[in-house]
Amino acid sequence: MVIPAGALSSDGRRWTHPKNKNFLFPVKALSKVFRGKFIDLFEKAYSNGKLIFPGNTRNLGTKEGFKSLLNNLWKEDWVVFSKQPFAGPEQVLNYLGRYTHRVAISNHRIRSIEKGMVTFTYRDRRDGDKVKRMSIDAQEFIRRFLLHILPPGFMRIRHFGFLANRVKNQNIRQCRELIGGYCKLPERTDGTPLELLKRLTGIDLTKCPSCKKGTMVLIKELPGPSHYRRRRRNPALSFYDSS
Repeated sequence: MVIPAGALSSDGRRWTHPKNKNFLFPVKALSKVFRGKFIDLFEKAYSNGKLIFPGNTRNLGTKEGFKSLLNNLWKEDWVVFSKQPFAGPEQVLNYLGRYTHRVAISNHRIRSIEKGMVTFTYRDRRDGDKVKRMSIDAQEFIRRFLLHILPPGFMRIRHFGFLANRVKNQNIRQCRELIGGYCKLPERTDGTPLELLKRLTGIDLTKCPSCKKGTMVLIKELPGPSHYRRRRRNPALSFYDSS
């Protein structure tokens, strides 16, 4: 969870920030609030019949057992770990971006797909970060890959407060006006998605993957199934030629 060091007032006329620049909220108070919010939602889920207590936890599903569980939760001191970013917020966002905007495994790590087996590389943290190879059954590889796909209704990143999707454009402009010259606006970079990808990663998708010299040129797009074409043009496959 990334929290900004300040907030927009409810009337949208003031930008408030803590007097103590070392922290936004006292961590002990934050721990108590987090415990209260969590237990409240936990209790509501029980009242609405959304909790399941299988096996050894069956007794906790009764009114007496659940009440005893809540009492034990209130007695415990919950811990919320909070700290400021060591190298600044830019480094934190760059670090998180490498995990939130990538697939489960990149193509270059897959070494071979032969006879129903998939061989890929991984980094063994317990053995001095050595790069090793692993071969598993293709079905098991697909199972592991699908574990990284979010279920329906889930989002990888959620924004709250003045960064909520419905109001963020208006709120961000208001925050910048209130902060004034303290806020440095990011430089806008124009260009096509291919140009932006090359600028950020150095990967040129227009280059032929075989000779690394020829330029890929779009010459034909095959339309998708008819039930997709009813709503919109959705090409399922594209042909490229290198020159």
